[in-house]
Amino acid sequence: MSVKMKILLRGPVLTRTGYGEHARFVLRSLRSKPDIFDIYIQPLAWGQTSWTAEMTEERTWIDQAIQKTLMYIQQGGSFDVSIQVTIPNEFEKIAPINIGVTAGIETNKVSGPWLQKANDMDRVIVVSEHSKAVFENTQYNATNTVTQEQLLYGLTTPIHSVGYPVKTFDSLAPLDLDLEPDFNFLAVAQVSPRKNIQNTIKWFFEEFKDDNVGLVLKGNMAKNCLMDRLQLMHNLKTTIPDIENTDYKCKFYLLHGDMTEAEIHSLYSHPKIKALVTFAHGEGFGLPVFEAAYMGLPIVAPGFSGYLDFLKGENGEFHFYDVGYDLNKVQQEAVWENIIVEDSMWAYAREQSAKEKMRECYQDVLNETGFAATASDYAKELSTRYHEEAQYKKFIEALDLETDADWLLQQSEIELL
Repeated sequence: MSVKMKILLRGPVLTRTGYGEHARFVLRSLRSKPDIFDIYIQPLAWGQTSWTAEMTEERTWIDQAIQKTLMYIQQGGSFDVSIQVTIPNEFEKIAPINIGVTAGIETNKVSGPWLQKANDMDRVIVVSEHSKAVFENTQYNATNTVTQEQLLYGLTTPIHSVGYPVKTFDSLAPLDLDLEPDFNFLAVAQVSPRKNIQNTIKWFFEEFKDDNVGLVLKGNMAKNCLMDRLQLMHNLKTTIPDIENTDYKCKFYLLHGDMTEAEIHSLYSHPKIKALVTFAHGEGFGLPVFEAAYMGLPIVAPGFSGYLDFLKGENGEFHFYDVGYDLNKVQQEAVWENIIVEDSMWAYAREQSAKEKMRECYQDVLNETGFAATASDYAKELSTRYHEEAQYKKFIEALDLETDADWLLQQSEIELL
């Protein structure tokens, strides 16, 4: 009888965040191999964000695994492998084999501490080819503390890219949204400088002020509570004067609060939601963009960062409305010590191009032409390319634990002796 590997999954598995989704994908991949892995869970908080409240089979399983982990650690138990789903600053050596899993980076450069922490891992797995390339291409001038030799310091740990799988539902209940226009753009974001929401709304109003067109923002600042909603709406009204201009024909809607995954997907398939728009400066992957794309919505976005993995076909052809952009240094307010470094760059959507591409998408949807006409067919292609079983298999292969199995077995035999 073979012995299962004891895997400690450390990550924000219970949070409503991109990293929470990432951690749950890792968990689902591990659970797809119950004959190989004995899974333990150490949940992490993720800033001020909300935790999931939905009681599902998976949530019950996670709760039981957390209890099992607490008891096992209290009894002095140890693990063969740790899989840590978090930003690299928090990677630690806590098992004989340690694998860091991170969404990676939205800019063109990772910080020095990220490289150091990544090099402490046995392997690193990121969620997009953009993140992988940035890790591989970032280098810093360094000095060997023993020889004083000057050298370039970069990533030495093997790194792999594995994207998210598509989600499928037996049925999606219709959402009761009181949207006046028949055509509405959708934006989905936790509002921050990186998401560029203020410009998204401002440019929408300026372009469509004479059109009966809507923009729906599904967003929050940190949590899905009433105070968060009031603060967000206050900030938007303060920074975007046109948001309350009653002379404009276009409409703006804020959709705020907890939504299940099924409800989010019902939003993408709502008959009055016609396209998704993002002018974010960069994404490690861009989960809402991915979900909207495989649900058949045309996408308006700058051609930079993680979502190019799935917005381009397997032959490199574009399947989205490509907004022109300039690559410039991140804003000072976006600098985040040891995470988003001051001299890194990301994309700034060009205002005129953003307006032109929104208008082009709008016209294409009305006339059933362009990318809008092919979005449904491309959604089917994405559903095949990113099928959940294929992505689980790809993640398990990226762990590359087969090469460690003999070593772990030898370690166990030594301990038994």
